[in-house]
Amino acid sequence: MKAVTFQGVKNIIVKDVKAPSIQKPDDIIVKLTHTAICGSDLHLIHGMIPNLQEDYIIGHEPMGIVEEVGPEVTKLKKGDRVIIPFNVSCGKCWFCEHELESQCDTANDNGEMGAYFGYSGTTGGYPGGQAEYMRVPYGNFTPFKIPEDSEVEDEKLVLLADAGSTAYWSVDNSGMKEGDTVIILGCGPVGLLAQKFAWLKGAKRVIAVDYVGYRLEHAKRTNNVEVVNFEDYENVGSYLHDLTNGGADVVIDCVGMSGKMTDIEFLASGLKLHGGAMSGLVMASQAVRKGGNIQITGVYSSRYNGFPLGDIFQRNVNIRTGQAPVIHYMPYLHDLIASGKVDPGDVVTHILPLDQAKHGYEIFDTKMDNCIKVVLKP
Repeated sequence: MKAVTFQGVKNIIVKDVKAPSIQKPDDIIVKLTHTAICGSDLHLIHGMIPNLQEDYIIGHEPMGIVEEVGPEVTKLKKGDRVIIPFNVSCGKCWFCEHELESQCDTANDNGEMGAYFGYSGTTGGYPGGQAEYMRVPYGNFTPFKIPEDSEVEDEKLVLLADAGSTAYWSVDNSGMKEGDTVIILGCGPVGLLAQKFAWLKGAKRVIAVDYVGYRLEHAKRTNNVEVVNFEDYENVGSYLHDLTNGGADVVIDCVGMSGKMTDIEFLASGLKLHGGAMSGLVMASQAVRKGGNIQITGVYSSRYNGFPLGDIFQRNVNIRTGQAPVIHYMPYLHDLIASGKVDPGDVVTHILPLDQAKHGYEIFDTKMDNCIKVVLKP
C-alpha cells in the first residue's frame, strides 16, 4: 500500500510499504478514504518530536471503511464507516472510564503519556493514518462508527478525528462561561474552530490573534471575530489586556511551540535546551485577567526557560492544558454538525490525492496558496 513516511527533517515521501494486518483479537483494519494533515504533524517534520524513525507512517486524522475485524470485535463489521480519533485508547482503564482517553494507561508501553496514532515511538509507536490502510487497536472503543443515515460530508467528518474535537474540548476545558470574553491565539484549523465553539457556548466577545494576513481575514469573515495581528504591536499581550479592560476571562493558546521563535529560542531549541517558541504562553499570561483561565491546547514539549510562573501565580491565574480526550466528544459533535448548529467545513482549503502529500505539507508549512487545512484522499 502507499503511505506518507517520515524520512528526516522536512522530508516526507509517499512510498509503498507493507499493508497492516490483524495482530490482536480486537483489532480492525480500515481502508482509508480521507486523512488530514494536522498542525501537530509539522512538529514531526521539523524534528521537534523525539523517537521518530525513518519510514515511520505519520498522520492522525483519518476516516474510512472497515475492511476486516478481529474475532473479539463486536461493535463493528466490515463495511461500516468509521472516524479514527488520534487517541489510541483501551476503554477499560481508569482514565478511559473517566473521559480522559488521551491518557489511556494501557495503550502506550513507552512511557507515562498517552498513545496517539502516527506520532512517534514516544506515543506508542502506532503507524499513522496518512495511508491507504490502517490497523486500529481496541476496535470496540477507539473508532467512532458514523451513523448509517448521516448526511454530513466526509470533508467535515474527518475533522472530528482531531481538529474539530480538539477545538471543542479546548473551549469546554477552558472553563469558559456564557458572557465571557475569550481571546484565541492562533488562526490555524484548531483556533478557527475554537472561535466557532466559543460563540456557540455563549461568549460575549471573541478576539483572534495571529500574524498571517489571510488567516486573520478568514477568521473575521467566517467567524465574525475581532482580529489582532500581533506583529502590529511591540507588546501585544499588554495591548490585549488594555483592549479587554483588564484582561480576558479566558485565553486559549492554539499555537504552542510552533509559534514564532525569538533568536534565543531558535538557538536554544537547536541545542535541545528549549522546546520551541513560548511566545503564545507569554502572551496569554499578559492578556488574561486576574483570576482568569489560560487553556493550553497547542503542543509544547521538553522544558522552557523563562516560563512566566511568577506572573501567573501572583495574579491567581489558572492553567488548564493537555492532549484532548476526543473519543467521548465525537458522537455529540457529529450530531452538532448534522443539525447545522456549526459548520467546520470552511477550514478545509485543499483536497489532494495522497500521492501529493509532499506538496500538501509544503503549502501548509510555508503558508502558501492561502492554505489553512489539507485533506488527503488515498
